[in-house]
Parts: sequence; C-alpha cells; structure tokens
Amino acid sequence: MNRTNIIHDGVSIKIYETDEPDKVIISFTDDITAYYKIKKAVIRDKGLYCNNISCMIFRHLVKGGIPVHFIRQISDREQLCRKVDVIPMEVIVRNVIAGSMAQRLGIEEGMVPNDTIFDICYKSDELGDPIINDYHAIALGLATRAELDEIYSITKRVNDILFPLFKGIGITLVDFKIEFGRLPDGSLVLADDITPDSARFWDIETGMKLDKDRFRHDAGKVGLAYKTVYERLASVTDNSDCDE
Repeated sequence: MNRTNIIHDGVSIKIYETDEPDKVIISFTDDITAYYKIKKAVIRDKGLYCNNISCMIFRHLVKGGIPVHFIRQISDREQLCRKVDVIPMEVIVRNVIAGSMAQRLGIEEGMVPNDTIFDICYKSDELGDPIINDYHAIALGLATRAELDEIYSITKRVNDILFPLFKGIGITLVDFKIEFGRLPDGSLVLADDITPDSARFWDIETGMKLDKDRFRHDAGKVGLAYKTVYERLASVTDNSDCDE
C-alpha cells in the first residue's frame, strides 16, 4: 500500500490518497495547537501515542459492533482507513461538564449531569464551528432525520463501550468529539479518531488531566499525559486488526 497525494494537510493528522482509490492513509504528527492555532508546539512522540491510542480504540469498538472507517494499523504513526465522504458535523459527548460548556453556561467544571449530553457542531472554520441543533443540521443539508437518529444511536453505543473501558484503567472519559462519514453505498461509519487531542481524560484517583488541556493551560507534562493513556490502554486491549 503506497500513499500518493495529500488530501488533508492538518496540524495533528495528515491524510493521503493511496494506490487503491477506496482507501486512505492517516498519519499522525507531533504538532499541537490550541486557541484556533494561535498557540503552537511540538510534543515529542505525540503522533505515536495518538495513533496507537486511536487504533486500540477502533479495534475495541469494532468488537462492540460499531461501524468504523478504520482497517488496520500500518506503523506507529500511520493507519489505513476506508475513504469516506465526511459529514461536516461534530458530535460532542459530555459525560462530565468541562471546557467550553462550563464556560458557556456558567456551570462548575466537574459536575456530572443526570444524563449524558450530546452537542452537535457545524464544521466551519469561517464560522468557528458553531453549536447547532437537529433542525439546523437538516436545513443545512448535513444529514437527514433518519441519519441523525442513526448517528445518535451509534454515538451512544460508542460511549457505552468506551466509558467502562477507560474506567477499568482508572480514567474518567470526561468528553470526546467524533465525526461520521458515508461509504459509497451511503452507509454511515465512525470516521474520526478519539485521542487526548480530541477528548478529555481525567485520572480517577488524582484528578490529573491526561489530555490536551495540559497544553492549553500550560500545565506541563503533556507528553507524559498522552503516554499514560497509551500505556494504560495497551495493558487491557489487544492488537488484532480488522480484516480488509
């Protein structure tokens, strides 16, 4: 499998076409940014940790029956995935109140809601990825009502699978964001990685943040935090990949 043209030149990941038109290679970098790319740095081995965390999570989700774009891990920093038509919408899952929601609504960070909260955002750099509702998503042509129902159903299953997985390794899965894509036949698949770049992980015993918030808030030990998540996951998940 050879990579060819780059089709997404992002900060933390880069996506390449391959010599097979229905597959792409996703490569993870050591670059990290915050506050709309105003704050930048390079964290040694971050790409290695994030790729491995992503692959371990995908494998676990596949075993739970979740449809994903992931096929297999290629190297410490790369994974092979199905090429999908990505829906420009994020689903944010909030098991614990933190980050922007705490600030936006004046809620104390760390509060546990009675029910898990799902937010959706319209992926638009020009608009700053605004929070929208289901009616907006349908009006914008992002998804149909039936697709939204399926997206919410899959998202709940993802959370139901991952929350206890992380609890078992002493980590609270505070929140995470995911995106979905359509395969050529129109079926929906999870098409986004879950890593400390895009999720919040708090150590259950100490409350230590094991994610990108350490970089955002100048807390230091960013690489160690990512490595901790990687090592704990590796202790309870196996490395057998999906079949192509």
